[in-house]
Amino acid sequence: MFYAIIAEDHEESLEQRLKVRPDHLQRLEKLQQEGRLLLAGPHPAIDSEDPGPAGFSGSLVVAEFPSLEEAREWANSDPYVTAGVYNRVTVKPFKKVLPG
Repeated sequence: MFYAIIAEDHEESLEQRLKVRPDHLQRLEKLQQEGRLLLAGPHPAIDSEDPGPAGFSGSLVVAEFPSLEEAREWANSDPYVTAGVYNRVTVKPFKKVLPG
């Protein structure tokens, strides 16, 4: 089943986010190689593709996991969590409807 991992950044976390981004992306690339990643990306803090120093307000990952528990475990071990970038992470089951 797919799960949506919805994360909210701490304010002023851009520097730390950029520092651990390679490790964060490596985990996402592994999910992609396994065919389990539906989508992933950050939420810019302003209405811009490149928010510059405004940074990001959080991230969204939608990926396939065997269970909600395993999705939560994966989310909670993300480098953005361990480095203190994320203030809050919510994991919910996700049912993909469109596109088919």
